[in-house]
Amino acid sequence: MLARKGLLPDGFLLTRLAEDAQPSRIRPKSQRARFVTKSGSCNVAHKNIREQGRFLQDVFTTMVDLKWQHSLLIFTSAFLCSWMLFAMVWWLLAFAHGDLEPRDPNEPGPVPCVTSIHSFTSAFLFSIEVQVTIGFGGRMVTEECPLAIIVLIIQNILGLIINAIMLGCVFMKTAQANRRAETLIFSRNAVIAPRNGRPTFMFRVGDLRKSMIISATIQLQVIRRTVTAEGEVIPVCQLDIQVENPLRSNGIFLVSPLIISHTIDRGSPLYEVSAQSLSTEDLEIIVILEGVVETTGITMQARTSYTPEEILWGRRFVSIMTEEDGRYSIDYSKFGNTVPVRMPALSTKELDQTRGVQDSGPHEGKPQGWGLVRAGRGGYRRGGGRACDDTAAKPWYAPVEKEEDKKGQKKTVKLEEIGREIVEETVEDMSD
Repeated sequence: MLARKGLLPDGFLLTRLAEDAQPSRIRPKSQRARFVTKSGSCNVAHKNIREQGRFLQDVFTTMVDLKWQHSLLIFTSAFLCSWMLFAMVWWLLAFAHGDLEPRDPNEPGPVPCVTSIHSFTSAFLFSIEVQVTIGFGGRMVTEECPLAIIVLIIQNILGLIINAIMLGCVFMKTAQANRRAETLIFSRNAVIAPRNGRPTFMFRVGDLRKSMIISATIQLQVIRRTVTAEGEVIPVCQLDIQVENPLRSNGIFLVSPLIISHTIDRGSPLYEVSAQSLSTEDLEIIVILEGVVETTGITMQARTSYTPEEILWGRRFVSIMTEEDGRYSIDYSKFGNTVPVRMPALSTKELDQTRGVQDSGPHEGKPQGWGLVRAGRGGYRRGGGRACDDTAAKPWYAPVEKEEDKKGQKKTVKLEEIGREIVEETVEDMSD
């Protein structure tokens, strides 16, 4: 469908078909049920709802949520029923006034309530002319019957209300936020690969339109079956996953396809997942992308999910961005392509245990490195590359602490910390 509209190149669709055709290394015997499908719809069936009347209390939302064929059927039925109802009213008025009795056209008779109404068919045509405001001119209301004037006013008001409701439903159905989500694409598979020395869960998201998604945020949740300490089985336990972002927020700037990553650490739900246990894990990772459509200002939401069969271990995404003629070019034919990387099959927990990281410690280890420190008098100095101690790191804006003795003696100046190191410098008092 998107290829026919020219939104996606044929190569992208061929790549997606090739990805679908690739068999997974480990497939379960039975297909797992998922809460969110790849297209973003919720795979939940609501049964045995006894209070059906609650849906009628919000008729407008119910009509917007209906399928197009059902909505068109309701629209047509509403117009036909209103025309038929008022046609019956006009026919009864003409019958009660005696306008349906046969008369000689050459002889003058009483003035009818509505001219040119001789049967129910002519009353039905007059009802359509009144409500749709066609006005052919052959039939009209006279001053003979005040009740006919009241019926004319009521039918016009009711016709305007029906038209307003129908137009509002059609507008809301065509401008729904999920229509904008059709041009937001996610990679069919997610990957787990090392990044900066740590196992990282990653997937790719992209926007096919040039119009931006304002204030775009992305959220990850893991749905899994858990058992409490009391033995209670929780079939749906939702756990949030922290998205790797230097700004410490879930906001993204979706000007080009991005690789969203989550570092698997001790607080991650994937901390104990290994390459062998991945296929047997009963979990589902749900991705929720929210934002405001730039052109319409409507809040939209795009969803997808990844099951263990759709998570590839030891692979990473290929680069799809190149610089050509002073601008960046995106090759969507490689959007979901991955390449293998060297990665152990152990879980992150097993890797930490292998490296000697203690579970009881507040930190995962003592990082090594050079810290940039600032002296109390404005100078800068490199630290000595020592391992960080177990004490809590102080911020770079910590105040300078000075200890001064009497004149002519040495004084110790503690340096403010910018990196990981704290250096003490001893200087001589230069005063006499």
